[in-house]
Amino acid sequence: MDPTQLVKGVLDLAVLAVIAREDGYGYDVVRRLRAAGLEDVGDASVYGTLRRLYSAGALTSYVVASEEGPHRKYYGINAEGRHVLATQHKTWTGFVAAMDGLLSEAGAQ
Repeated sequence: MDPTQLVKGVLDLAVLAVIAREDGYGYDVVRRLRAAGLEDVGDASVYGTLRRLYSAGALTSYVVASEEGPHRKYYGINAEGRHVLATQHKTWTGFVAAMDGLLSEAGAQ
């Protein structure tokens, strides 16, 4: 099983979950996803997901000056993003339960 394909399928959910905990800028989100165990997540995929979620109205953004380089664009979750997160969380939970049942029945442990 290719972990990168699994990550692509749940990247929206993972990014929303990270941003729901604390606002963050692109590389910060990448770093937190990797620290959570999604080592195969690509920088470009996360940046694209942030832009897409923002365009879809699920995230807000604001710019913060940085003493170490260029300004950073931070993303935060809004009411629409929380709704999307809750909906996708429910879908994910159902999927995991179904897979756990199938694997349990197959004797995979």
